[in-house]
Amino acid sequence: MWCPFCNHTDTRVVDSRLTSDGFQIRRRRECSQCGARFNTLETAALKAPNVIKSDGSREVFNEDKLRGGMLKALEKRPVETQEVERSLRMLLRRIRTLEEAELSSQQIGDWVAAELSRLDQVAYVRFASVYRRFEDVQAFREEIERLEAGRPGTLDRRQMPLLREAGERED
Repeated sequence: MWCPFCNHTDTRVVDSRLTSDGFQIRRRRECSQCGARFNTLETAALKAPNVIKSDGSREVFNEDKLRGGMLKALEKRPVETQEVERSLRMLLRRIRTLEEAELSSQQIGDWVAAELSRLDQVAYVRFASVYRRFEDVQAFREEIERLEAGRPGTLDRRQMPLLREAGERED
């Protein structure tokens, strides 16, 4: 591995440890030329399946798109970073361990929606509105009512209700 400080190609590993999630190895390296120390992360190189888009085209699975979509839906929501990372790792493991060479974008979207539904209802509705292409306010209302009917009594108390009860006034 080359040194990021002096570009010398001879560095040695001083220490190796598993990261806290156990999916990477953190290596502490030292340059034999300049003596600088730096860290590297090593992960397993797994081949992810190709994604079949809704228009029939195919593209290589892109982890950044998955992460970006989830983070955009969760933006400014009270969800801990550890929970988001745990969900992302679970989704990535699920995708990478498939025995199929191809996977539909719809299947990935369904898995992401299920994870977001578990993490945060508002993030789920945000994602679903784009993923399912809501065209009017009624589509939002129907999805919110379906979500609330499916999980009575399990609402996260950090969140306000998505819809007001009948007869309830706005303050």
